[in-house]
Amino acid sequence: MNARRLRAVHERLLGHHGPQHWWPGDTPFEIMVGAVLTQNTAWRNVERAIANLIAARAMSARRIVGLPHARLARLLRPAGYFNVKARRLRHFCEWLIARGGVVALGAVDTPALRHDLLGVHGVGPETADDILLYALRRPVFVIDAYTRRLFSRLGLIKGDESYEDLRAGFEAALGADVPLYNEYHALIVRHAKDVCRPRPRCAACCLRRACPGRRKPGRA
Repeated sequence: MNARRLRAVHERLLGHHGPQHWWPGDTPFEIMVGAVLTQNTAWRNVERAIANLIAARAMSARRIVGLPHARLARLLRPAGYFNVKARRLRHFCEWLIARGGVVALGAVDTPALRHDLLGVHGVGPETADDILLYALRRPVFVIDAYTRRLFSRLGLIKGDESYEDLRAGFEAALGADVPLYNEYHALIVRHAKDVCRPRPRCAACCLRRACPGRRKPGRA
């Protein structure tokens, strides 16, 4: 993966969109909860579910585990798939308690912690890496559908690589830089949501001159 081009894309996105100050959340645990709940839903829905947990004084791993399933599911209803997400969040909280809480995770090296997270029911690579990067400040680059869309259109990836191959490629090219990973992923999400959509708004794209996948003016 071309490190120079990757950094050039980051600089262009940063200049166009500005700093994103991601991930929303007042505590590492709240960020973790958001990472579990954001699967298959918009962030505004996650915010409503988190607000429900806070209002119910249930924003802690032990309080969540102590809630009856039906009660927890009702609190998470705004996030969609609320029964599934209630089970996943409970499993995650049980895992976190068993590992000694957020502070205790700081003593575990990143590869071992990532492996452990991936063993939690409902936690896939993207969710695990969101937790590692944004909640625990580990140098792990998050790969998502937005990343695949943007960089395949730019011709920097094929788009069908495995998650692990893409993650390793970005990390090798960019170096172990947590602030860069944080800002870059946030900018990718912002750009893919606003501009590089499934039907792209190429005329509004700050990357269009370097994009072989851009739509020509007037093209349907």
